[in-house]
Amino acid sequence: MSRTALNPKIPSLGELDRSAGSLGRQLAQKLREAIKGGALKAGDALPSTRALASSLGVARGTVVEAFEQLIAEGFLESSPGVGTYIAHALSSSEARSTKHRNVALATQPSPPSAEPFNAVAAQFEPLPPVPFAVSIPLGAASPGPVWRRLGNRLRSHGLGAPGGYGDPQGALPLREAIAEYVRRSRSVRCEAEQVIVTTGTQQGLFLACLILMGREDFAWVENPAYPGITAILNTVGAPDRMVRVPVDEEGLDVEAGIRVKADARVAFVTPSHQYPLGMPMSMARRNALLAWARAKSAWIVEDDYDSEFRYSGHPFPSLQGLDPERVIYLGTFSKVLFPSLRLAYAIVPPQLVKAFCGARILLDRHPPSADQHVLASFISEGHLERHIRRMRGIYTQCRNHLFEIVSAVLPGELARLQPCDQGMHSVLWLAEHIDDVAVAQRALKEGVAVRPVSTMYKAGDGRPGLILGLSAFSPEQMTKAAKKLARIIAELAQAHKSKKKSDAS
Repeated sequence: MSRTALNPKIPSLGELDRSAGSLGRQLAQKLREAIKGGALKAGDALPSTRALASSLGVARGTVVEAFEQLIAEGFLESSPGVGTYIAHALSSSEARSTKHRNVALATQPSPPSAEPFNAVAAQFEPLPPVPFAVSIPLGAASPGPVWRRLGNRLRSHGLGAPGGYGDPQGALPLREAIAEYVRRSRSVRCEAEQVIVTTGTQQGLFLACLILMGREDFAWVENPAYPGITAILNTVGAPDRMVRVPVDEEGLDVEAGIRVKADARVAFVTPSHQYPLGMPMSMARRNALLAWARAKSAWIVEDDYDSEFRYSGHPFPSLQGLDPERVIYLGTFSKVLFPSLRLAYAIVPPQLVKAFCGARILLDRHPPSADQHVLASFISEGHLERHIRRMRGIYTQCRNHLFEIVSAVLPGELARLQPCDQGMHSVLWLAEHIDDVAVAQRALKEGVAVRPVSTMYKAGDGRPGLILGLSAFSPEQMTKAAKKLARIIAELAQAHKSKKKSDAS
């Protein structure tokens, strides 16, 4: 077996001042500072004296002098036939030094503008792949084998091979495949020229906010809503111009929105499967929303995040198909394939295409080329539709088992699972006195992944509930997780009851 030559690298030490003399002492000081500053750590190998001398443009004796001094001081160790290393004994003192440096850095407060982003980071911390996390591609729910085969073929020899900069609008084969897919499956009216490939739905929402909203414009947002859109408006948007419009069994209450702010510039909605509550928007509400948008020259952003998964009957048609000139349609492959893919799409009216491309360039230039071509082949060769059909069957079984086990382990006075015939999650409503945030935090510590619903409402409007995702976990895994969740809910309910009794006495 051939051996790979070891060629240790060290951080840049800067120029030596030849006019100051004693280059060996200068080099020793620079190495000493690199070690104390943490750029060189205990056990790190150093280049040979000959190699380092060549890179610094000094005599080998200069490097030998510096090394010998640092060995004497205990900063370096040398072993014949092995080389010279940062002394291992420095590891404990290095840890203490790093701790002191971190404390010193912490004394500099972060700017107030950073605070909203701190909240976003906490809110969107990814959940581990355990029940009841949403969209975990396990076992039969994974497109892995076919995806790998297409990827190997295209990345090595096809259009997915490494290349130069790509089109900010996205690769044409993928845009053509998306346009054909949504025309057939979602009744979307579009051409490939209207498709913008994005890095997830979140980027599509961000682009829509940038392009559709001026500095003085207001936006309608559902109450409750997907946290991704409220986070955008709370951070880089305008929190005081976010109008939270209530949702009922028919979806967004358009009349309520008109009463509060009739001249909003844009409405962000999830009409096929409201997030997080799950109901579709009725046809009467769809027509009312479109009539409002036409009367006010407003825009509608339709987030169609998991419409493929309806378990009885056909998926509801898109809102965009009713008025392509007024609706920006957002779709994603993260839910139907795997979240780490980070490929989604926006379908926009022709007059907005150039603006979306320009804004996209400022964010990340263009999506990764290789996966776009793999996905284009995955769609055009029929794998996506076969995968979705298989997923519907898998998730139907998961959903049925979820309802059975939750009904069996949770008493109705503490929790109630809301019936839903589509989507990749269900809402477990909790009794009013149970803190859903506390339940979610405790559940995560015990290997159960749920998200609280109350935080998705406007402050003061929240109802306690939990998002229970459907993924291809086994019945045994789901049963075990449901029992843990039931115990946590019961314990928090009992703690509340005891506290209330104590307060009364």
